[in-house]
Amino acid sequence: MASRLVPPRIDILLAALLLLAAELEAALEPVSVSRWVDGLMVLGFTVSLAWRRRAPLAVVAIASVTVVAYGQVETVGAHQTLIFALAIANFTAGHELPPRRALWAPAIVLVAAAFAVFVLGQDGADLAFVVVLYIGPWVFGQLLRSRGHRVDELEAHAERLEREREQREAEAVEAERARIARELHDVISHSISVIAVQSQAIRRRLSAEQEAEASDLALVETTARQAMVEMRRLLGVLRSDGERAPLAPHPGLAQLPRLAEQVRAAGLPVDLRMNGDVPALPPGVDLVAYRIVQEALTNALKHARASEAIVDVGYTDHTLALSVSDDGSGGSPHLNGGHGLVGMRERVALYGGTLQVDPRSDRGGFRVRATLPVGRSDSP
Repeated sequence: MASRLVPPRIDILLAALLLLAAELEAALEPVSVSRWVDGLMVLGFTVSLAWRRRAPLAVVAIASVTVVAYGQVETVGAHQTLIFALAIANFTAGHELPPRRALWAPAIVLVAAAFAVFVLGQDGADLAFVVVLYIGPWVFGQLLRSRGHRVDELEAHAERLEREREQREAEAVEAERARIARELHDVISHSISVIAVQSQAIRRRLSAEQEAEASDLALVETTARQAMVEMRRLLGVLRSDGERAPLAPHPGLAQLPRLAEQVRAAGLPVDLRMNGDVPALPPGVDLVAYRIVQEALTNALKHARASEAIVDVGYTDHTLALSVSDDGSGGSPHLNGGHGLVGMRERVALYGGTLQVDPRSDRGGFRVRATLPVGRSDSP
C-alpha cells in the first residue's frame, strides 16, 4: 500500500519542473491576485501530477478544479504551464485507464468547464477551448494505449507460435528417435538371432571330447536367446498401439537401384552414381544410408518441384559419402510427417557422421550431403 502512494521518480521530476516553470511565470508576468495565492493555486495543477499514473482520475479532477478556481480569481491571464499540466493529466488518464474508466476524465473536464461557463459566468469561449485542447490529449492517450495492447497481443501471439513450433519440433524429434530405435531393434534382433543359431550349429558339430567348448557355446546360445526375449519386450515398448513389425527385412544401399526406379516411375528422373566399391557395411549404417537417400528423394519429388535428381554414393578412407541433389525451386527439405530433415539429422548424429543441407549455387535446387564413418573395427 505504501509503495502505491509513492509516485515514480520520473513523475516527481515532471511535477517539480512544472512547478518551477509556473513559479517563474508568476514572477515574470503580472497577476491580479497576491503572489502567495497564485503560488498556492499553482501547487494544485503541478504537484498533483506526481501521482498522475497512480490516480489518474483524481489528478484530472484536482487539476480541473484548480483551473476553474484559478480562472475565477485570475483576470489578467492564465499560466501557460496550467494549460500544459491539464493536457498531461488528460493524456495520462487516456493512456493508463481502460476505455470505460478513462471516459470519466473527459467527463470531469467537461463538467468543470460547463460549471465555469454556466454557473460562474466565465468566458464561454473557454468551453470550446477545453474540448479541443484537453480532450485531444485524452484521445491520443487512448490510441497509444490501444496500439500498445495490440503490440503486446502480437508479441504474445508470436511467443505462443514459437513455443508451439518448438513443441512440434521436439515431438518430431521424439517420434523420429522412436522410429530409429524400432528399426535398430530389428537390426540388433536379427544379429542376436544369428548368434544363437550359429552357436547352436557349431555346438552340435563338436565331438564328445570338446565338452568345455560345448558348454561355452551353450552359454552363448542361452544368453543370445534370453537377449532375444528381452528385445521382444523392448519392441512392445517402442511400437505404437496396433503397429506391427515389418515382415520384410530393412533395406540398405543394395536396394538403391530399386528405390531409384520407384522415384522415376513417380515422375522424377534419378541419376544414381555408385562411385567405387562400397564395402559391406554394418547393418545399422547400411540402413541409415538408405533412409537418408530415400528421404532426400522424397523431398525432391513431393516438395522441391524438381525435374532431375542426382544420387552419389562413394566410400573413401573408411567414410561413406552420400550426396543427393536436385534442381527444384520448392525450398529446403521439410519435416515430412515428423521425419524429413529431423530424421536425417538424428540418424547421422547417432553414428557420429555429418549432415549438410544447402542450396546449389550452380543450377538451383538443394543438395543433401552426409558422411558416415565406417571404421575397420565396424566392418564385418
